[in-house]
Amino acid sequence: MGLEATCRVQHGEHTGTGRAQLETDTLRFKGENFRLAIPLRDIQKLSVRSGRLEVGFGATTAVFHLGDQAMRWAEKIRSPPSVLDKLGVKTDMAIALAGTPDTALVEQIRARTPHVGKPRAGTELAFLFAGAVRDLGRLESLKKAIAPAGAIWVVWPKGRPELKEDHVRAEARDIGLVDVKVASVSAALSGLKLMIPRAKR
Repeated sequence: MGLEATCRVQHGEHTGTGRAQLETDTLRFKGENFRLAIPLRDIQKLSVRSGRLEVGFGATTAVFHLGDQAMRWAEKIRSPPSVLDKLGVKTDMAIALAGTPDTALVEQIRARTPHVGKPRAGTELAFLFAGAVRDLGRLESLKKAIAPAGAIWVVWPKGRPELKEDHVRAEARDIGLVDVKVASVSAALSGLKLMIPRAKR
């Protein structure tokens, strides 16, 4: 979701100041004295009082002192964006698919836009479904197909040592692409968004 703030957090016997981050599926805090990682699915209670975001999970509560940002954080946690919103898939957008697509994700994409097909010049958003490092070789042709301000999402299975985020990032760098966003596409899939650097568009 992309929210970050420096704040004070109280959790049990711990109190400290550090960096709070609201990610796609986790609320995190990294402080000098302690750290927290709260999966959003585990949050049972959520309230805002005088600039304090009170997060109940399990048998405990963490209090994030976010000031006037507290209500915004609460709203984001209560109404997280859909996977298509996270990936930037808009109504009637031209989408290109490469590799062996994930059926569930593609069904969602087709429900939002009918313009889904093979890569072609001017593509706004492309998805490369990769299962091995060798599949990343298709990035070169996708780079040529996307519009100057277009993007490529590389999507791959989580937890496989033969294909990790570092492999994707390295291949992208070698062909002149930069990574701008990482996302958990599903419980089984990770994604990295790549674009042409602004200076070279």
